Amino acid sequence: MDEQLKKDIFNAVENEPFARHLNISLVALEEGYSRVEMVYDPSQMNNIYQRAHGGAIFTLIDEAFETASQTGGRIAVALTVNVTYMAPPENGSRLTAEAKELKSSNKISNFDITVTDENNQLIAACRATAYRTGKPVTF
Repeated sequence: MDEQLKKDIFNAVENEPFARHLNISLVALEEGYSRVEMVYDPSQMNNIYQRAHGGAIFTLIDEAFETASQTGGRIAVALTVNVTYMAPPENGSRLTAEAKELKSSNKISNFDITVTDENNQLIAACRATAYRTGKPVTF
């Protein structure tokens, strides 16, 4: 992938308010691939049952999807995102979301995204589809 685009995507994540709010870090980025991480903080990310809020896990998934789908240099937006939650994370665990492009065409790209903890326990699995607008990625 284009090295300048790669730097621009890393910079965009560092400056994205919601990613900063949840302390999400982009740790790896290649053509059609992204890996992001965050520490599950129950004081900020629990639901009413004192378990991980699905929205916190979804946000990590979405960040991986968002960054991986931009690596072709054209703006891509989500069409569908289907998540299956497998297990709640332990307090303080480091969660990793990996997005891998499965297949793409000129307009559509499909991704598998997984969330695991530091013990490689599967927390969530996702299949997502992005629409490529044809407009260049600009930051």
